[in-house]
Parts: sequence; C-alpha cells; structure tokens
Amino acid sequence: MPLRPDAILTRWHKMLGLQRQIPACWHRARLREELRERYLATTPLARLSETSDVLFTISRAAHDGFPICKKPPFAPFHNGLAYVYMLAKYTSRWGFYRMAALLCRAPDAAAVREVVNPAKDGKLDEVAVRHGINLAAFRRVGRTLRCVWPLLP
Repeated sequence: MPLRPDAILTRWHKMLGLQRQIPACWHRARLREELRERYLATTPLARLSETSDVLFTISRAAHDGFPICKKPPFAPFHNGLAYVYMLAKYTSRWGFYRMAALLCRAPDAAAVREVVNPAKDGKLDEVAVRHGINLAAFRRVGRTLRCVWPLLP
C-alpha cells in the first residue's frame, strides 16, 4: 500500500528531528515572514522556493503540534513541484550540516539537526555555537562544502 503524502511528511519530519519550537506564535511569525517573502518573489524559481518555505512552515507547525492553518493538500498539478522542492531543499540542508559536523569531528555530530540556509557564514557560526563545535573549523569546512554540496536556493 503506497504511503499518503501526510504520512510521508510525518516520517520526513521525524527523520529531520528538528527541535520542537514553542509557542505557536513562533510558527505564526515564521509563516507571516514566509508569506511576505513569497509575495515579493519575482522569478519563477524564487516563487517556487518561497512556496516551499511556506509549505515547510505550515507542515513543521503541524508536526510540532501547532496547526496554525490548514495544510494545502498535495495536488500534483497544483503544488506537487513545491512539495518535492521542499523535500529536496530541506533534506539537502539537513545533510549539509550533518556532513559538516562529521568532517569537523564534532563531539556529537548525530545531534546536529539543522535546516537553516548555510549560504552565509553567519548561519554556519550560529549552528556551530548552538552545538559546541569549533567555530573556525566549522566555518572552514562549511565554506568548502558549499562549493560541492547540492544546495537549492
């Protein structure tokens, strides 16, 4: 029996293992921010990326126990590409941080579960500090990894 899209998202969120965000207002603020960015997107790729961010915010809120709005149903010809893009984008970021932690010999690399955009050194620094990883090493490895890792905008 094939898995339903909701079951796939539930398994995916469990695999990502992101820290639960409390309270619900955190999720609502993120959704407002992502909707604003979606509205301002001007190119088809930017709109797709921002739509995936909106879908991620909604599904993460629901997974964290805060259904802030009704999740758009998976519709292959309407939003299917955005859902696929979301899965690829956030899984790639998650894998990027896990690999960077392993390459830096982080004390607990398995605990590094992040999906923030690693395109800027500031985000690398935030993740390193959050996980007690040597900042200089993590930044160096992150910069090198960005050159070869398949990151989506």
